[in-house]
Amino acid sequence: MKYIVLLGDGMADYPVPSLGGKTPLEAAYKPNMDLLASHGEMGLVNTIPDGFEPGSDIANLSVFGYAPEVYYTGRSPLEAVSMGIAMEDTDMAFRCNLVTLSAEEKYEDKTMLDYSAGEITTPEAHELMMAVAGKLNSEDFSFYPGISYRHCLIWKNGKNGLTLTPPHDISGKKIVSWLPQGENSDVFLSFMKKSEEILKNHPVNLKRIDQGLNPATSIWLWGHGRKPQLSSFHEKYKLTGSVISAVDLIRGIGILAGMKVIHVEGATGNLHTNYAGKAQAALDALNNGSDFVYIHVEAPDECGHQGLVDGKVQSIERIDAELLAPLLDGLQKQDFSLLLLPDHPTPLSIRTHSREPVPYVIFNNNSQHGSLSLRFTERAAEATGILIDKGHTLMDRFLSF
Repeated sequence: MKYIVLLGDGMADYPVPSLGGKTPLEAAYKPNMDLLASHGEMGLVNTIPDGFEPGSDIANLSVFGYAPEVYYTGRSPLEAVSMGIAMEDTDMAFRCNLVTLSAEEKYEDKTMLDYSAGEITTPEAHELMMAVAGKLNSEDFSFYPGISYRHCLIWKNGKNGLTLTPPHDISGKKIVSWLPQGENSDVFLSFMKKSEEILKNHPVNLKRIDQGLNPATSIWLWGHGRKPQLSSFHEKYKLTGSVISAVDLIRGIGILAGMKVIHVEGATGNLHTNYAGKAQAALDALNNGSDFVYIHVEAPDECGHQGLVDGKVQSIERIDAELLAPLLDGLQKQDFSLLLLPDHPTPLSIRTHSREPVPYVIFNNNSQHGSLSLRFTERAAEATGILIDKGHTLMDRFLSF
């Protein structure tokens, strides 16, 4: 038996007026997802435990089968693992976004225009982050370039007591109420302000402005935590696993769980990612020793954060047509079970994550359930009456289905 998790980050949503009161999952043409819903077990799962903020770090730990209450130490340490950054137990890691802020002279008066600096390319971002590192690195603080707008800061022997806000939570808002707070907050605010001066006239940004693209005008620090420890996925479930994702967060969870991380050319983490390449990589992994593959697609989440209604619908349709369809076709000659779900909602109306339970489908090609009338939607999942309250238990349910 082969096991596949297909996770569309942030796919779940609220009803959207411009879609006639439908959610993107309801509006999208997705015959393959609906086929699974018609022949599998559909319900809701709560991936965000009480007391935790709704984020992809918490939610994906839950989906992987790791209780966040036990294993979670922060978002950025998971990403640092994927980036190959060596951390001591006393170090603190921080996510460092390249963002676009408005042009007011006083930093505190600015507005968060774009948490991703126009989905800046990795080569451009690398140049900018090396400039930041060259000016701001010290014995205690080290900046590391990552992918697109996602980078990392390591604070040697870092201390607790900071309150930091994800930039995608404050899109379109004045930043003054969301600047670093707590112990040592002045150090981190100073980094952010100094980065503005470093980036202002950098050739990469000047070229982006000439091209009509958002420049990266500042760094934004958030998502801090210490080095995490996960038990082995193989020891936990007796399965050999692989992870396919364009983002360091998911890759980091896979690495810590002892799984193989598969890099797919053209996997970008946005709407124009290589969906078909992810499907083929999953099939190759399953045909070459992996019992389990976790496929993560970031596109719906990115569209939700940017408020792109048509983009979010399109991302769901592309997952269905370009990833799920060839995946199902390639699995026809073997026994398999597939779990389809989002990790959390990223509602277009608020452009950030929310904590409502999300729909899931478990489909086993040897044990079909369900009703031919069902579609994979939030309301249809709720109507089944099935609710998995502790998200990390869904993995056991899936593997024993």
